[in-house]
Amino acid sequence: MRTVASTLAFALLLTLLAAFQVYPQSKSPSPDSNGNGHVTGSTGCRSCHEKFYQLWASSFHGLAMRPYTDLFAKTNLTTQTEDIVIGQYRYRAATGPGQGWLRETTDKGASKYRITYVLGGKNVVYFLTPMARGRLQTLPVAYDVRRREWFDMAGSGVRHFPHETPSPVNWKDWPYTFNTGCYGCHVSQLATNYAAQSDTYRTAWTEPGINCETCHGPGQEHARLCLAAPKGQPPKDLKIIRGGQDFTAEQRNALCASCHAKAVPLTSGFTPGDRFFDHFDLVAYESPDYFPDGRDQGENYTFTSWSRSPCVIAGGLDCLHCHTSSGRYKFTDPARANDACLPCHASRVADAAQHSHHPAGSPGSRCVSCHMPTTSFVRMRRSDHSMSPPTPAATLAYQSPNACNICHADKDASWADKLVRDWHARDYQARVLHQAGLIDAARRGDWTRLDEMLEYLGKERPDPLAAASLIRLLQNCPDTRKWDGILLSAASPFPLVRAATADALAAAPSKRAVETLATLAADDFKLVRVRAASSLSGLVPDARIFSAQDERTVGNATREYLQSLSVRPDLWTSQYNLGNYYLQQRDLTRAVACFEAASRLNPSSVPPLVNVSLAYSRQGKTAKAGEALQAALKLDPENAPAHFNMGLFKAGQGDLSEAEKHLRLALKINPDLAAAAYNLGIILAPTSLQEALGFCTQAARLRPDMPNYAYTLAFFLTQAGERQAASQVLERLLQRYPNYQDAARLLGELRKRTP
Repeated sequence: MRTVASTLAFALLLTLLAAFQVYPQSKSPSPDSNGNGHVTGSTGCRSCHEKFYQLWASSFHGLAMRPYTDLFAKTNLTTQTEDIVIGQYRYRAATGPGQGWLRETTDKGASKYRITYVLGGKNVVYFLTPMARGRLQTLPVAYDVRRREWFDMAGSGVRHFPHETPSPVNWKDWPYTFNTGCYGCHVSQLATNYAAQSDTYRTAWTEPGINCETCHGPGQEHARLCLAAPKGQPPKDLKIIRGGQDFTAEQRNALCASCHAKAVPLTSGFTPGDRFFDHFDLVAYESPDYFPDGRDQGENYTFTSWSRSPCVIAGGLDCLHCHTSSGRYKFTDPARANDACLPCHASRVADAAQHSHHPAGSPGSRCVSCHMPTTSFVRMRRSDHSMSPPTPAATLAYQSPNACNICHADKDASWADKLVRDWHARDYQARVLHQAGLIDAARRGDWTRLDEMLEYLGKERPDPLAAASLIRLLQNCPDTRKWDGILLSAASPFPLVRAATADALAAAPSKRAVETLATLAADDFKLVRVRAASSLSGLVPDARIFSAQDERTVGNATREYLQSLSVRPDLWTSQYNLGNYYLQQRDLTRAVACFEAASRLNPSSVPPLVNVSLAYSRQGKTAKAGEALQAALKLDPENAPAHFNMGLFKAGQGDLSEAEKHLRLALKINPDLAAAAYNLGIILAPTSLQEALGFCTQAARLRPDMPNYAYTLAFFLTQAGERQAASQVLERLLQRYPNYQDAARLLGELRKRTP
């Protein structure tokens, strides 16, 4: 039996960014990214549309970003009177007349950072300062509009997930670089103009804020035709996009979602009228940003919640039903508050008190109070766009918010749960709790409910967000029974579910999976094609036996996949994912270059260092491989993959003592890391067979889909004289993998020895 030293590469990391639309750098008017005309900027619309211009100019879309001025400071800010302390630094904004800077003070002295732009203003005002290499950086203090106070910007954004103690991101790191992270939905017709060789930006945009042409497309030709037309005789073809009149509900929703979604961009070319899943992937309940029942943690990305709304799934509701094109809410008049739910819910609107169990005209009788409760995160308020009824039972189970206790803060969730159960004969909470239970179990790696999860995926029309989430989470499930359920999801009517299926099938060891991926590579939606190509790129060439037509299809999808990884070369995750692709393709030179670029873009990131060590090792550059792993462990001494790979590295050098130490640490940090347990068993078998058996048993239990783990356990049981136990392990193994010849051979030998 030979020692198996498997490697553990990180899964692809996908950067979550709001959408953006890229235009070449030039003065207005400029051609759009697809060459479909020229933009004029908002001033080009004003001469004919003064009313709409004024509505837009004062909206939070129009004011999404603006230059910092003394007038802005006087009108919107109060004076900061006390320093904000962040670590060893003290910060104070100077916003008086003729000022406009932030002072940073340490024991070594003080520095000033000039404020050039402000972002937001509805809930929070953020401030930008110019930095080296063309970067605009978000300053470490921000202003709370409602409380009228200054606060620690990065500190407020720390997530408080269970069993985690994260620390704030430093304000000078890339997530707070405007050009890299938050720019796309705060300016119009933007070009980052990033130069990879020098790591510099020459970022340009038509104007700050979200202008008319972001949603209506280039307007120069429209303006020319209309100005030239006889009075009262507008041209038949207005040469402008009129989404409110000409788009489907899905197209209007996609247009808003291009900024209001926790999304992964696939392209840089989204234009009004396009389909969302041709340009983006969508984060769902697999992320801890969402509670297991689907309620979100409070960020202002509403499209995931919106997508699970029964009103939206039915196909008739779009964002413009409640909002104007400039983002304003239409139903602010208390007397008309419930008109937002017309015409679909006329009977309930007519007798809101009966339905809501709150007095007519009270805040509790407004539909949005119960179905769109307001929560907050990073001091930004948002309404729950799932429009789901209050589910206090989910609060009891998962601590997710519910509308009852948001209003009745002096009561607990048990009180609210009893009330809604008394009010409703039908237990509407049961469906939510069942679905949330499956998501929660999958997150925790509790596969005792696998049959229920697969049954859920097999429903005729499951919640697409929940189905996609389960499929993504099932990638961690070692039980091979999952594949039939996942494969059936390839026929889902929802592109998000098909894309999740394509992603999961990367690990499916079957001809049927490869054939399914080839079919998905020809899907109508780019997201599905890209995910299928990603999965196929990791297969060894012998596994890709396609017809000539399939080969062309997969080739086209692979080109789209690589283009999606190249959309943002300034993101470390883009370079890291490209490195993984080249590593899979055995193009080690390119893999190393991409991993090294990822580390330069984000020096605090561990995954590129771990994976570049694999590439170095395969190149025969042993010293460099070891240096990369040492650097990874210096950055994060508690990183299980880094310790695991260091263990394999030391074993390869013959230093079994150090190998054992690192593998033990990896398994201590991550008790589910079966490969660490397996390799510990291999290393310890010659000197401590009983301890080795314990680790091999653990590995086989954690990964029943790895037949060599069970075989190795049986082999060592045989060496320990435990022939009956070894035979039982082999019999179970052969039931699952009847063609495993080594197992059959060993079982035959054991039976011969048995009297």
